[in-house]
Amino acid sequence: MPNVGPLELVLVAVIALIVLGPRRLPEAGRALGQGIRGFRDALHGRDQEHGEVAPPEQRERTAAKRETGERHEGVYDEAQP
Repeated sequence: MPNVGPLELVLVAVIALIVLGPRRLPEAGRALGQGIRGFRDALHGRDQEHGEVAPPEQRERTAAKRETGERHEGVYDEAQP
């Protein structure tokens, strides 16, 4: 993998500033950071709600609930009577 030096980083930043503009650059950086953080959390099996590593059983239950569309325990849904 090639080494990335400070000159290359500055060049990428200048190109991003030209392409995105000064107003959308912070939003793009924030979205990129959240995406990288989510990717790392998924690789390490961290629970997104609590920021800690969830046991495999809990991850499987959460994934199953997500697939079936169930809501998490303790969440009040105003639409239901």
